[in-house]
Amino acid sequence: MSEPIALTFEGHVATAALTRPTMDPAFFDALEKLPARLAELDDLRAVVLHGPDKAFSYGLDLPATFKAHGRLFSGGGLAAERTELLALIRRWQAAFTAMAQLPVPTIAALHGWCIGGGLDLASACDVRLASRDAKISLRETKIAIVADLGSLQRLPALIGQGHTRELAFTGKTIDAQRAHAIGLVNDLFDDREAVVAAAHAMAREIAANPPLTVRGVKDVLDFGLGRRPEDGLSYVAAWNSAFLASEDLAEAVSAFMARREPVFKGR
Repeated sequence: MSEPIALTFEGHVATAALTRPTMDPAFFDALEKLPARLAELDDLRAVVLHGPDKAFSYGLDLPATFKAHGRLFSGGGLAAERTELLALIRRWQAAFTAMAQLPVPTIAALHGWCIGGGLDLASACDVRLASRDAKISLRETKIAIVADLGSLQRLPALIGQGHTRELAFTGKTIDAQRAHAIGLVNDLFDDREAVVAAAHAMAREIAANPPLTVRGVKDVLDFGLGRRPEDGLSYVAAWNSAFLASEDLAEAVSAFMARREPVFKGR
C-alpha cells in the first residue's frame, strides 16, 4: 500500500499529496512525521496540499480507527483507558498544530468532499482554494463527536463565530460557492486539475518573494491572532529592527533601480 502522504519537491515548493480519501491511523502517523520531513528540504518556501482523485478528504476512517483503538471509544474502561484516549487525541492534535506552525506558507487545494478531519487540515493551512464541486462539512456533531483536531479553534478566525457555530451545530454540508462567500476559501476553479494548478501557481508566486521576509510575515500574522493591534505593532517593530537589513533588501532595491526581476536568496 502506498504511503498515506506522498511528498515531492520542485524548485522551492513542496507538494504533500494525500493518497487516500480517508484518514486512518497510518495517515495520522504520516502527518506527525510530515513537518520534520519538510524541515529537511533545503530552501523550502511554500507547501501545497491536495487530495487524491476522489476527494480532498472524507475525514476520519471510522472502521480503521475503531479496529485500532476501539476499546478507547467504548463506554467501558476507567482512568487508564480515558488517559490513553486523551494522549491519542493530543498526539493527533499536535500533528495538525505542527502543520499550522510551519514557518512557510501552506496552500490547500480542495476538491470534492472535505469532511471532518479534512476540514481540520484545511483550516490549519494559510490559504484555501477550491474547485466548484467542493463540498465541505464540519460533520463530527452528526456522529456524536465534538470536533477536536482544530476546526473549532481555527475557523472562527477565518469565517467568524456565527458561520463556525452554524457549521458545527448542524453538521451541514456547504457547497463551494457558500464556502467562498463566507471566506473559507479564497477562490474557485473549474475542477481538481485547475485548483491544484492554481495552488502551485500561487506557491511559485510566493516562492519568488524574499523567503525570510515571507517567513517573517507569517510569523507576525500568527503572533497577532487574538491580540490587540498594538501588540502586533510592537512585535513587527522588533522583528524589522532585527531582520530588516538583508542581502535580499539590497537585491530588491538594486533590481528596482535596474528595472529587472530580483533574485532572492534568503540572506
